Amino acid sequence: MKAVLALADGKYFIGKALGAMGEVTGEVVFNTSMTGYQEILTDPSYYGEIVTMTYPQIGNYGINPEDVESDRPFLSGFVVKESCPFPSNFRSEMNLDTYLKDSNIVSIEGIDTRALVRHIRTVGAQTGIISSIDTDPDSLIEKARKAPSIVGRDLVEEVTCSESYQSFEGLWLLGEGYTDDSQRQFPYKVIAYDFGIKRNILRNLTALGCEITVVPAATSAEDVIKMNPDGVFLSNGPGDPEPLHYAQDNIRKLLGKIPIFGICLGHQLLSIATGGRTYKLKFGHRGGNQPVLDYKRQRVEITSQNHGFAVDENSLNDNVRVTHINLNDNTVEGIQHLSAPAFSVQYHPEASPGPHDAHYLFERFIKMMKEYKGDDHAEA
Repeated sequence: MKAVLALADGKYFIGKALGAMGEVTGEVVFNTSMTGYQEILTDPSYYGEIVTMTYPQIGNYGINPEDVESDRPFLSGFVVKESCPFPSNFRSEMNLDTYLKDSNIVSIEGIDTRALVRHIRTVGAQTGIISSIDTDPDSLIEKARKAPSIVGRDLVEEVTCSESYQSFEGLWLLGEGYTDDSQRQFPYKVIAYDFGIKRNILRNLTALGCEITVVPAATSAEDVIKMNPDGVFLSNGPGDPEPLHYAQDNIRKLLGKIPIFGICLGHQLLSIATGGRTYKLKFGHRGGNQPVLDYKRQRVEITSQNHGFAVDENSLNDNVRVTHINLNDNTVEGIQHLSAPAFSVQYHPEASPGPHDAHYLFERFIKMMKEYKGDDHAEA
């Protein structure tokens, strides 16, 4: 069945319907990862976005129930050059098309994704629409122009958990699956703010000895303090960090009282809470191959990223130090507070998908909590 992807600037692509039939709008972005499509589909950070995969064939190792980062796919739509109907992998339980249908994700295949990505890189990410119902390009372009932008909207409230819960799932082992760590002794108690959290973040923290309680995004700082945690984690999440005033206010109240570690949206929120600002990137960083320089270790790490906004380095005050920088465009990739136990990074050290170069950051968080518990406020 015919499907059309149209952009607000008038560009359109005609292809074939994939997944669920229907019509969806969202910001059209691209991800350069060669693998990890299932983790990308289920990453809540992609809420409100139509994700284009740059690798030409997607779905060749199928879908399985373990490689998910949340309860369901959260993105608005999915774009691929070619989906693989006959996957080959011992863990596969269904193909991509079936999974997209079951998850009600409207998608398109058979378009020139290379041309689409080149266009986005030239003019920037913008609102678009996928439809297998209305296939008139002019009609769809007009709908795309009327669709809301992600700028200025609180998308976190759409993906955060409705109530607190604990997570005891550890890391995955071949032939065994994810470990159940519910019976182990945990030396550290961590409260994780769910702005759109990925499960592999929780697994990495659990594996390092953290008893984790995940709380809704709007949970007050006072309620968090009453839980008496050793540390607070600020998760990844979708969209624009500037409208999330409740999160920024809570972070300000927690600064200096409890060690804080933030990732992606959590990094942006920590930066704003300490006096900084953010801005929208032309087409964002999404993929598993972004080079980042760690100033402290003087080492380059290849990182997994998914964000469309960045921290303005010139807006940061003297109480905040930039610790990491992107070597492609020199954007801020990490900060550390100089008078409070708090640090954050823009990228994803838990990978899933992506390289594991940045796993040391979880260990840095553990070290910071350990030193703070011992009333040793030395730099983590």
